Amino acid sequence: MNHNKEHSCHKFSSEHPHKENRSHHEHAHMDMNSHQGTSSCHTGMVHDFKKRFWVSLLFTLPVLTLSPMIQTFLGFQGKISFFGDSFVLFLFSTFIFVYGGLPFLKGFITELKEKKPGMMTLIAVAIVVGYGYSSAVVFGLSGKLFFWEIATLIDIMLLGHWIEMRSVAGASKALEALAELIPSHAHKIEKNDIQDVPISELRVGDIVLVKPGEKVPVDGMILEGNSSVNESLLTGESMPVSKKIGENVIGGSVNGEGSLKVRITKTGDQSFLSQVIHLVHEAQQSKSRMQDIASRAAFWLTLISLSVGTVTFFVWLLFTEKDLAFALERAVTVMVITCPHALGLAIPLVVSVSTSLAAKNGLLIRNRAAFEKARNLDCIIFDKTGTLTKGEFGVTDVLIQKNKTIKTEKDLLEFAAAVESHSEHPIAKGVVKSVQNLKPVKNFSALPGRGAQGEVDGIDIKVVSPGYLQENSIDTSQLDFQPFLDQGKTVVFVLMGQVLVGAIALGDVIREESKEAIKKFHSMGIKTMMITGDNVQVAKWVAEEIGLDEYFAEVLPGEKAKKIKEVQKRGLTVAMVGDGVNDAPALATADVGIAIGAGTDVAVETADIILVKNSPLDVVAVLGLARATYKKMIQNLLWATGYNALAIPLAAGVLFTQGIILSPALGAVLMSLSTVIVAVNAKFLRV
Repeated sequence: MNHNKEHSCHKFSSEHPHKENRSHHEHAHMDMNSHQGTSSCHTGMVHDFKKRFWVSLLFTLPVLTLSPMIQTFLGFQGKISFFGDSFVLFLFSTFIFVYGGLPFLKGFITELKEKKPGMMTLIAVAIVVGYGYSSAVVFGLSGKLFFWEIATLIDIMLLGHWIEMRSVAGASKALEALAELIPSHAHKIEKNDIQDVPISELRVGDIVLVKPGEKVPVDGMILEGNSSVNESLLTGESMPVSKKIGENVIGGSVNGEGSLKVRITKTGDQSFLSQVIHLVHEAQQSKSRMQDIASRAAFWLTLISLSVGTVTFFVWLLFTEKDLAFALERAVTVMVITCPHALGLAIPLVVSVSTSLAAKNGLLIRNRAAFEKARNLDCIIFDKTGTLTKGEFGVTDVLIQKNKTIKTEKDLLEFAAAVESHSEHPIAKGVVKSVQNLKPVKNFSALPGRGAQGEVDGIDIKVVSPGYLQENSIDTSQLDFQPFLDQGKTVVFVLMGQVLVGAIALGDVIREESKEAIKKFHSMGIKTMMITGDNVQVAKWVAEEIGLDEYFAEVLPGEKAKKIKEVQKRGLTVAMVGDGVNDAPALATADVGIAIGAGTDVAVETADIILVKNSPLDVVAVLGLARATYKKMIQNLLWATGYNALAIPLAAGVLFTQGIILSPALGAVLMSLSTVIVAVNAKFLRV
């Protein structure tokens, strides 16, 4: 759509009101207001087209009633006739031409100024030529009146644009919904006094109270209280997330059953929600390669339409016995039927729907071109820590020597965790996290440099290092723990008294979703690789455990980009998946850079696609959406261009001798129908 009102909307939405001398919160609110303004502008356009359509349709009824051709067709010619009826018909038609046709006439002028003739040019030429010719007939020129065809053409085009603008306006609702997540006020705590203040007055370091059922006003850290928080509208995670002291909460999420005291850590454009809004808006504004193709196709289609329309007019007028009215009708029909309405809508609607759909599922697209390229990926290279693994020290393997007390791995872990629960060592924390219910421990004491001991269920339990076993000459031959050491894992031993009863291996815990994700990539025919700074033993273990095709170990952060280039030199299209911090050069070097697990630090400038959740399965979702989006784009382009290829000859009248001919009104109906099909097809896009 290319008329003046739309241009003002686009101008408004693209002006980014960031000024260095403004507060962060002002940044965010101006961003949100900009997006809301864009949405309201589109909404105003929807109402404008709706009003013009219904008013024009109302005035079309007397035009149809007074038109000689309609009277003849319905068999009541002469029954509704009076002195000056042609002038009354002219007046009604003039109103429709001016009021209903105004958006198209304005768009035509805009296209001429920009030297980009398109759909508006075609519609304007059709209605101007038709209206001008019919008006001349009213005032004495010999010929036929077809005011009714121009009136119905305007009606149908207004209807088509109304439907189109409803779809375009709907695409902005995701941003509007995000902006509405932030409450207008917060309960600020100052010296034990609680005051309701506007969000704009909050600053980093302020403390706010979030009552049960309320929205969290801004990003912050919990100082007091426990609750479950619903972050589904922000992260796509349907289940409420348990939150306790020291954990972060996201502005816009909904607090559950408990009251929380939260210290503000981020406001304004630094907040998670503001960054999401900016990224979604940025993605909607980014240029699509397929959109460029569609724009070029629409331009050439416009030239074809004007050329074929002109040739059609002169062929019928000069080389057949048909009169001027018929020749003009054929030319008008060609120009109407060729309007690149559906073609102009084919790509933008799919882009808008896919971007909004991605955002709702925690997939934030910053670069449309890179996103479209994702459908052709040959290889995905993952960072290890925090991507394929949790980046947390945890239990990976357990070995036991069964006895009356220790019968299962669970028994061993419960005894070990009871002792380790009194230690702050990372290894101890890893063991403690492996059990749900801790046994009580008595007489706890540390064994400096060697481990810890305590009394659990009346039994002396020690959790010690290999050094303790060597110093006390304890036999370890019954436990085959060497493979764990070969994998680069840390191994601790559990003793009852001085008797070895088991060993626990700890390492960076592999994400449960990683194996499933790798299997799905392989089913898609995509190679999977890993790049890590860890030693070869650790890298080999993770690669074999998950099922990776290849891995690169002991790679420094600055060398990761070189590894990406090496793989690209094999002729492969490569995506890099990392945390977006240490992996920044590699993300920028890859054909597609994907930052995973961005959390509240969404603004990763080097990534093309940002995933809110820490799940490799979301990378699978990105590829699935990229392929589905491309498929929808191709479907829409084929429908729009294929329709024109078939319709243009019929509109020109090549099958006239077989009794097949398209009127301008029928041409307008078919054109609008193709637009509706393109819009509906885009709406069926799914992740």
